[in-house]
Amino acid sequence: MRTLVGGGVDRMVALPYVHKPGLARALNDFTLEVSRRHPEVLPCCTVFPGEEGAEDILEQALSGPFRGVKITPTLMKIAPDDPRLDAVWRASARWRKPVVIHCGPSPRCPATAWTPRAVSGGRPAAARARPASGRHRPSFRTSGSTNTPRFEAMLPAHPNLYLDTTMVVGGYFERQPDVDILRRHPDRILYGTDFPNIPYKWDRELRAVARDASARGGRSEDPRRETRSALFGA
Repeated sequence: MRTLVGGGVDRMVALPYVHKPGLARALNDFTLEVSRRHPEVLPCCTVFPGEEGAEDILEQALSGPFRGVKITPTLMKIAPDDPRLDAVWRASARWRKPVVIHCGPSPRCPATAWTPRAVSGGRPAAARARPASGRHRPSFRTSGSTNTPRFEAMLPAHPNLYLDTTMVVGGYFERQPDVDILRRHPDRILYGTDFPNIPYKWDRELRAVARDASARGGRSEDPRRETRSALFGA
């Protein structure tokens, strides 16, 4: 937090997630305590879909100060259209708070035979969420380093869908998305990062966006403040 605040960041969204049942309450409590000690932190909660008491966990968290729900299908090994996520979509609609869901096919651990591709994909999540909640507000936690056009093509049909920039615009991967997506949809893109768990400096993506804008003779699109305020209320 000292690094981000020192770099001029005035708000940061904490996105905890669990990989098995029984951990969500304790992790939510910890996240909330961090946000109380550091007002610049906007806390999100998490839950393991289908675990005992999942709806109570969501109700308690989202009726309070938590700003949204973080779900990571690739670590939970639960597909985005799994019925166990219906309680999450319903809670999101009821409290008008976003679901931040990682729908991309990465990361993959070489030590295991299981692949995240078995549970990845944004379209199934949006298709399942719409009838489950009616007024859901999902934020897909990646623009998809290998399938950004597919995610972007979903935006017109899903007005409450947002994308973020996590690890896909900083030049870290050989294949890069079209940065013009920031200009085409400035109100639908969030600045996302896995900081501090990233193999480069915290502001690498921001500097990449600024360089691109400068090279084109335009201003740097800022996918942070207004979109963040619309979703997280701060």
